Amino acid sequence: MMDELVRTLHEYGYTLVLKTARGDIQTFTGRGVSDLFRMVKEKTGILEGAMVADKVVGKGAAALMILGGVSELHADVLSEAARNLLDDSEVEYSFDELVPKIWNRTHTGGCPVENLCKDALTAAACFPLIEKFVESMRQK
Repeated sequence: MMDELVRTLHEYGYTLVLKTARGDIQTFTGRGVSDLFRMVKEKTGILEGAMVADKVVGKGAAALMILGGVSELHADVLSEAARNLLDDSEVEYSFDELVPKIWNRTHTGGCPVENLCKDALTAAACFPLIEKFVESMRQK
C-alpha cells in the first residue's frame, strides 16, 4: 500500500499523500508543514492511524505526524533530526535519502521550522514553536 501512496505522490506532484485509517486517500499540495499543522491544530483526527507519503520531512513535520497519530511514514528525504524524533515514537518509517538537515526553499540556510525545533526534545515541545511560526507567516 505504501508503494501506491509514494507512486501517487510522484506521479501527480503532490507534497503529501495519506491513507486514512478508514481507507480514504487524500492528497495535499501545501507548502512546508502547513497541511500537517492544520490537521493537527483543527484536531480533525485524520492523521490517527494514517499512512503518509511525503516528499521532505524535517523535525517539525515529524513532530506533527507523531502528534497526529500517524502509524506509518515514507519520506523521499528525511532529516537526521526528524529521524531522531521518529526513533522515539511509535511511527514506523522509511526514507529514500537521509540528510543532515533540511534546506530552505532558496538553499541559503536551514529550514526555518527545523531551526526553530532544533532544541526541542519531544514532538509536544515542537508544537508551540511551529504554531507561532505558522501564525507569523499568516500575518505576512
